[in-house]
Amino acid sequence: MTENPADAPPTAHPEWWRSAVIYQVYVRSFADGDGDGVGDLPGIRGRLDHLVDLGVDALWLTPFYSSPMADGGYDVADFRAVDPIFGNLGDAEKLITDAHTRGLRVIVDIVPNHTSERHVWFQAALAAPPGSSERARYWFKEGKGQHGEQPPNDWVSHFGGPAWTRVTEADGKPGQWYLHNFAPEQPDLNWENPEVHAEFLDILRFWLDRGVDGFRIDVAQGPAKPPGLPDAHLSELGPLRSNADLPFFDQDGVHEIYREWRKVLDSYPGERIAVAEAWVRNAERLARYVRPDELHQAFNFLYLKTAWSASAFHDVIETSLSTLGEVGAPCTWVLSNHDVTRHVTRYGGGETGLRRGRAAALLTLALPGSAYVYQGDELGLPEVTDLPDGALRDPVWERSGHTDRGRDGARVPIPWSGTQPAYGFGPAGSTRSWLPQPAAWAKLSVEAERDDEQSTLALYRTALRLRRERTGELRWLDTGGPADVLAFAVGTGFACTVNFAADPVTVPLPLAGARVALVSGGDAPVTRAGTVTLPGETAAWWSVSA
Repeated sequence: MTENPADAPPTAHPEWWRSAVIYQVYVRSFADGDGDGVGDLPGIRGRLDHLVDLGVDALWLTPFYSSPMADGGYDVADFRAVDPIFGNLGDAEKLITDAHTRGLRVIVDIVPNHTSERHVWFQAALAAPPGSSERARYWFKEGKGQHGEQPPNDWVSHFGGPAWTRVTEADGKPGQWYLHNFAPEQPDLNWENPEVHAEFLDILRFWLDRGVDGFRIDVAQGPAKPPGLPDAHLSELGPLRSNADLPFFDQDGVHEIYREWRKVLDSYPGERIAVAEAWVRNAERLARYVRPDELHQAFNFLYLKTAWSASAFHDVIETSLSTLGEVGAPCTWVLSNHDVTRHVTRYGGGETGLRRGRAAALLTLALPGSAYVYQGDELGLPEVTDLPDGALRDPVWERSGHTDRGRDGARVPIPWSGTQPAYGFGPAGSTRSWLPQPAAWAKLSVEAERDDEQSTLALYRTALRLRRERTGELRWLDTGGPADVLAFAVGTGFACTVNFAADPVTVPLPLAGARVALVSGGDAPVTRAGTVTLPGETAAWWSVSA
């Protein structure tokens, strides 16, 4: 292990990750340090104080590695190098050190399912003949049909079109096919090859030696493939967030990989962690990723996908807590990320969506476990649904034949200050941003919300401060009958009530002697004679003084 000031992570209570609030930084869209319109590592360094002021425990960085950017950096050409548009390796090391100095931990993305087509391994595979050791690192197969003109199986890509591309061999003739469950520029790695295992263990150590506190594992359900690569019998796939029972995802072999990784993580000081981005069909399958000898956390996408409904949220919370509790793992709670429509828009958009989004934020941050906040959540940002066609960068747009606009609407650079784009995204005087920002975002900038006690930013700051005071397990409370209300306590002195209905509802006071600690917005709850009237689509936190 190298000696480096970044080697020493912030001090924290044991198993910090069980209750941490982790802030997702989509690097391209957080802060631009050099004025080229693309977010970068120096830009993030300059905005770390915002995260300290917000009150989060860690930040997770999306890929900043060397990449042709066919899929926003998730097509990695070199896992040990920083792409020049984001800075250099020294910038990454300085960011880790600066974050640690401020008491923030740093989690970075790792992409084990595939590489870029520009990766040296894949370039060597293209230059090598069929059956070579170079091709054995990926999934190269002979095609079907009389002349091999058909793909080896019927798998289709999550980005549209077939999951196989045929290569031209050295003699100029059509040859083998290679597998890519995403874009053709992202060939899938063959994890049956010991070289792949060894390479990723070394990549983990490379970044752990530089002080990172953990890894977010992209497509964690993907690396292991079923024996024989059988047909899926699907004509097309939904987006990645589908929970379909796909034969090429969530194979038992992934758990062997993560048991290897856990040993490496445990060999470093400071409780380094890994969190799985695993889109699986149910909570039971998700729990397999966070057994004691595997990963520390897994994103709870079942919660993210839950519709605005008291009963739906009750069921997913109950299922999540009970299922993950059986393996001793904490739940994670997340409302938005760079791959899904922002929750303010999912919940109806406009004032309705914002009101529900603020209530959902208090619900989420009240739950026991770890919470993830996507950049801009704390500002109440909506999805940008009217990006010009010519501005779209997500490969889904092209691969779908311009029928699916993709994920760019959740990736628009966030506003920091000022009244005109790029809203302080870059250095003083810069007006460039890689995706255009809406005019309405002037009112949603960090500067505009910082001193407004009614702003979404103020709500998040207060919630994250108060959240540290609540500990214990969740128990559901009696609501007196209304189906549109959730009420629960965490420990002995904290409770949360959420009215999902549009109209006010009267329910029992959640705890004897409770007082309102925080309200998501609008009118304050009215208490009288042991009851409380909750405004519509509002969440309230309650505390009992010791």
